[in-house]
Amino acid sequence: MSESQAKVVACIDGSGAAVAVCDYAAWASQRLQAPLELLHVLDHSQTPAHADLSGNIGLGSREHLLVELAELDEQRGRLLREQGKVMLEAAAQRARADGVETPLTRQRHGELVDTLRELEGEIRLLVMGRNGEVSDSLARHVGSHLESVIRTLHRPILVTTGEFHAPRRLMLAFDNSPSTRKGLDMLAQSPLFAGLPIHLLTVGSASDDIARGLEDARQRLQQAGFEVVTAQRSGEVESTLLAYQREEQIDLIVMGAYGHSRIRQFLVGSTTTGMLRNTECPLLLLR
Repeated sequence: MSESQAKVVACIDGSGAAVAVCDYAAWASQRLQAPLELLHVLDHSQTPAHADLSGNIGLGSREHLLVELAELDEQRGRLLREQGKVMLEAAAQRARADGVETPLTRQRHGELVDTLRELEGEIRLLVMGRNGEVSDSLARHVGSHLESVIRTLHRPILVTTGEFHAPRRLMLAFDNSPSTRKGLDMLAQSPLFAGLPIHLLTVGSASDDIARGLEDARQRLQQAGFEVVTAQRSGEVESTLLAYQREEQIDLIVMGAYGHSRIRQFLVGSTTTGMLRNTECPLLLLR
């Protein structure tokens, strides 16, 4: 599937994050002029496991109990499927209210990560909430699996936080690495951020290589019609990025997900949780 045919896919669950996910996905769908698909994955952990209890002490001679247990499992599974369909329909109604004429809906069974891996070729942008249903004492297949999705999917991932606010200015965490330069080209070519001011921020010691990279990046974006601000800060990467975001009222942070430089390393391991927990605006993670 070509990029022009690929979809913005929004992971919809029963958490409070689903509203913002739907709104950001609708915004991105319209900016990219790409179809919007609302996806609900019924995790295996939510559906009953069919087990043979006939060998359990006391149950083998109580066949009516086994039948009742099986019926309860079947009923629970059906109710969870219906709950998912209701959530998808509510999300579709919200997307239509946001201006998306014909949002698509899809319900799948299985692990979220496996499902997204299977659908990767159809995805242009994935939108997920920072917190999944675990915070609402339901299924945890979004929030707790977020890092696994980031590691697995080779597509841009927009992680939402709080309520929807249409981005007015964004920041690219810049380290002059190949993947960051690739992300820069994506920003320059994509209609997602057309017309928005971009701040290029690098964190670390000053060097001629970084200075040249920042200047080349500034020129590249200006040629694409962007208003560009460049900045260099020293300090710990995560706190410096977040401080700059607050100072400059940045609405969205863009960065590469992996690599060897200080900026890109912060998304590997335990620091991922800290950054996602502390950021006050959405993160667009590039692979």
